[in-house]
Amino acid sequence: MDAERIDRPHPRREPRLSQPLTPEGLAEVFRDCADFAARPLRLGEDRRLTLCFLDGMVRAERVSDNVLRPLALNEELRNAPVETLGERLLCGAQFSAAAHPCATTDQAAADLVQGWCVLFLPDGSAIGLFAATEEKRAVGQPEDEPAVKGARDSFTESVRTNTSLVRRRLRAPELRIREHVVGRQTLTPVDVVWLDGIADEATVNEVDRRVAEMDVDGIRTAGDLEEYAARGTHTAFPLIAATQRPDWFCSGLLEGRVGLLCEGQPLGWLLPGTVSLFFRTEQDRAQHWVAATALRALRLLCMAVTLFLPALFVAVVTFHPEVIPLKLALSIAQAKREVPFPTALEVVMMLLSFEVLQEAGLRLPGPFGQTVSILGGLVVGSAAVEARIVSPAVLIAVAVAGIAGYTTPSQDFANALRLWRFALTVLAGTAGLLGLALGTAALLGHLAGLSSCGVPYLAPLEGGAGDAGVVRKPVERQKLRPAMLRPRNRRERK
Repeated sequence: MDAERIDRPHPRREPRLSQPLTPEGLAEVFRDCADFAARPLRLGEDRRLTLCFLDGMVRAERVSDNVLRPLALNEELRNAPVETLGERLLCGAQFSAAAHPCATTDQAAADLVQGWCVLFLPDGSAIGLFAATEEKRAVGQPEDEPAVKGARDSFTESVRTNTSLVRRRLRAPELRIREHVVGRQTLTPVDVVWLDGIADEATVNEVDRRVAEMDVDGIRTAGDLEEYAARGTHTAFPLIAATQRPDWFCSGLLEGRVGLLCEGQPLGWLLPGTVSLFFRTEQDRAQHWVAATALRALRLLCMAVTLFLPALFVAVVTFHPEVIPLKLALSIAQAKREVPFPTALEVVMMLLSFEVLQEAGLRLPGPFGQTVSILGGLVVGSAAVEARIVSPAVLIAVAVAGIAGYTTPSQDFANALRLWRFALTVLAGTAGLLGLALGTAALLGHLAGLSSCGVPYLAPLEGGAGDAGVVRKPVERQKLRPAMLRPRNRRERK
């Protein structure tokens, strides 16, 4: 394939289907499809109709009760003139909220794949009738974000179920839901959600534009939508926050953020994504403000531990042993005397082993994954120390850093910290505390240069109102929404 064809933009062809709007045309569109059905019907002696649908996408009871039975038993419909049969059918009580005329083959095909059936009338016109099945996963508890005190429902794979969960919490008519159909092959509904009068119009327009410009064949995973919506492929840190919990999603909308919901994904996304958003949980608002503030401070401390402890250990032991207390230094030297590897290599090997065990535990089924993680940590760690491959101090430092990383509420943010932990460890093993300082400066400069929908990534750390800072203020003092989000109405309460 030549370079010119590779650089050519993805084609967008409208209309996509050139077949005529007839039963035969639809049969050509869905040729070699075992689930396509075209059922001929007869009204009287000389009037023939055709009902097309995809088996498995429609509910058989709805097709029978709402389409076939009225046409067979309703005398008025059977005797209606051909010219007015479509209008009479559209105006029927059973189809008043779930029927529309199909003007193109593209529209008829889209109706079929969404669970509608298409009825072709004797005069050649077509009507789309709702008969979709509602088979879906029931609303359950969030598995990745357990609730100790609060709501226990979570998003599902149905976007309409997810919007209903949001509307049950935000009953205001100002809630706006704008839907886009993304994917030339998947035709995936993606909803942009915001509160009119609170969310910044520029942010809403920017998110809406990014979703509308997604010219792809389909959304296969959550990462496809996140990368297009956040436009942050040059950084490992997430610029868009994902959650399974509708209450946390609604809290973001009330702050002035813009949400995204996608068919087939049991998640809700919030933009703009800032650092403080990834260290907060909805449980913070369910606890007393003193306890919530202490927990937030603990999470930040654990972030520093998981990010800097391995690198600091390498720098101090290798280049600056004079800063270690004498007894501790002698203990570390005694344990390391028979270890053949330098400290930096020990730490990197243990970090890699920790990542391998964690990945193995995630990929295996639940009981097996827990067993592998526990046995791997105990057996490999103990065997490595007894075989004098690593020193006990290295094992303790790596284990503490790994456990501290689990306190980060956002798994995406924790993954970015794990990558930078390796980089800082290598720099510390190369240049000691100077390398660690240079790596820290590079990390801060990288974070300071990030922005999400025009909002600086580190903006919450500058302070501000609302619940965006490290300190979770008492509820009666959270009078204003965060200024960094540029809300149209900053006043949250009296």
